[in-house]
Amino acid sequence: MLMSNKAVNRGKNKQASSTSRSLVVPVLAIAGWLTTILPNPAIAASYSNDYSVCAGRLLKVGVTAEAASLGCAAALRPKDLAACVVSIKNKTQIAATDALYTCGKARRPEELATCVVGVSLSTKEEANPAVLDYCGRSLLPVRFGQCVVGLRSQIDLPTTQALDTCISASDSIVGASSSSAPSTIIPAGSNPSNDTIPFPTQPIAPAQPRTN
Repeated sequence: MLMSNKAVNRGKNKQASSTSRSLVVPVLAIAGWLTTILPNPAIAASYSNDYSVCAGRLLKVGVTAEAASLGCAAALRPKDLAACVVSIKNKTQIAATDALYTCGKARRPEELATCVVGVSLSTKEEANPAVLDYCGRSLLPVRFGQCVVGLRSQIDLPTTQALDTCISASDSIVGASSSSAPSTIIPAGSNPSNDTIPFPTQPIAPAQPRTN
C-alpha cells in the first residue's frame, strides 16, 4: 500500500512539472511579443523632451495652442524660447504673444529676455513695445541692455534717446568685429595684373626635345 502511494505521488509530481513547463513556454512567448509591440521606455521618454516643456510653459502664460505649437516646433532650443517668453511675461507688462514673436527670432532668447526685463525695469514703464523691438534688433542684447541702463543711471536721457544711442553703438561694434580682412597692399611700381596671377597648382612638365 505504501509503495502504491509513492508511485501515485511521483506520477502527480511529473504531471505538475510537465504542466508548469507547458505554461512557461507560452508566457515567455507572450512576453517577447509584448516587448516587440510596446515602445521602449527609453525611446518613449525621449519624446517627453524640450518640445513638451516648451509647449506646456507657453500654454500656462496664455499663448494659444496653435501659436505654441508653431513656435516650439520652429525653435532651435525650445526650452530657451519658452524661458524667454515666460520671463518677459512675468516680469514686464508685455504680452506673451508679443514676446513669443520676438523670442522666436532671437539667436539667444534668454539673452533677449535679460535685455527686455532689465531695460523695462530701469525705465519704470508698464509696457514699452519699443524695448522689445530694440532688444530684438540688437545682435548683443545683454550689452545693449547694459548700455541703456548704465547711461540712464547717470544721465537724464529719455528712453527713446537712450535706445537709439545704444543701438547705434552696438551696431557699430558688431560691424567692426565682423569686417573682412584688410586688402593686400601692392608695392609701388609693380604690375597688379601680373602680380595677382596665381601660380599653377600642378608643375608644368618641361618640353621634350624634338627628334629628327
